[in-house]
Amino acid sequence: MRYDIVSDTHGALSSELIEALQGADVIVHAGDIGSAETYTQLAAIAPVHACLGNNDWASLYGPSVKRKIAFFSEGFRWMVCHYERDLDLKRCDIAICGHTHRPFVRRDHHTNTLVMNPGSPTWPRSGEPSMGRIIVKNETIVEARVFDLESALL
Repeated sequence: MRYDIVSDTHGALSSELIEALQGADVIVHAGDIGSAETYTQLAAIAPVHACLGNNDWASLYGPSVKRKIAFFSEGFRWMVCHYERDLDLKRCDIAICGHTHRPFVRRDHHTNTLVMNPGSPTWPRSGEPSMGRIIVKNETIVEARVFDLESALL
């Protein structure tokens, strides 16, 4: 199962991002989606689990997009919210955040939760436009990485 992770698209989906998302089983968006059109475009590629960011209005996306969301998939408890400080790492196995436009992936040393911020494919604050990817096989995370979109197309 391939989960493609994005955040802070701010209403703009580049052709590089759209190409990199092709083949995703699920898209996880950590807020600042930016427009109903962007959400609709993502949902046309794969099912979307998304939360609201500080620049989003709930009325644009429907009742499933809230400030913090949780879901269960492939044996893992997921939590997604825009601000890292609002993640409850004791209640999830995989935690996704955004807001800073600065990518990272790490394991929390207290809970062993995988925590990822995919950066921003639109307005990166360090480096290149980026996204994340988590691949799960047989209820095991076999890959969790953040990469710049240029590398994804090579």
